[in-house]
Amino acid sequence: MTYEFTTTRTVEFADTDMAGIMHFSNYFRYMESTEHEFFRSLGLSVHQSSSAGMIGWARVSAACDYRAPLRYEDVVEIHLLVAEKRSKSISYIAKFRRADNRSASPLAIGRWTVVCVTKQGGDSELTSAVIPDDVNALLQVAPSGLIPAKGQ
Repeated sequence: MTYEFTTTRTVEFADTDMAGIMHFSNYFRYMESTEHEFFRSLGLSVHQSSSAGMIGWARVSAACDYRAPLRYEDVVEIHLLVAEKRSKSISYIAKFRRADNRSASPLAIGRWTVVCVTKQGGDSELTSAVIPDDVNALLQVAPSGLIPAKGQ
């Protein structure tokens, strides 16, 4: 069972504003791509077949607290933690740090919650679903000491 995943990315020019500072919206893109990498590292996909039909993960909440900027060509480490797991949802935290200074306080902390959803057959309606057993068996909640309190 796994509760964390770490990856790195280089801030591209297209991710920044005219001052070379990463635009706030791109933190959310980085968080989502880290979540997808996390699933792939477990042999899963965020869009896969199950006995309930096709399942996916709908975002129902997302926030990010910014403390210091990331700039063009910074190499950023994104540390994903499973903060909470319920029968139909998973909440994550992502801590952003410069890769060359991993011991420093996070530059940003993102939080988001996804709900397992299914789409059956030709029906275009998404319905919340219980997290499949194979996914549930691979994930556990991170120890409380690793999860920063809101506002920290």
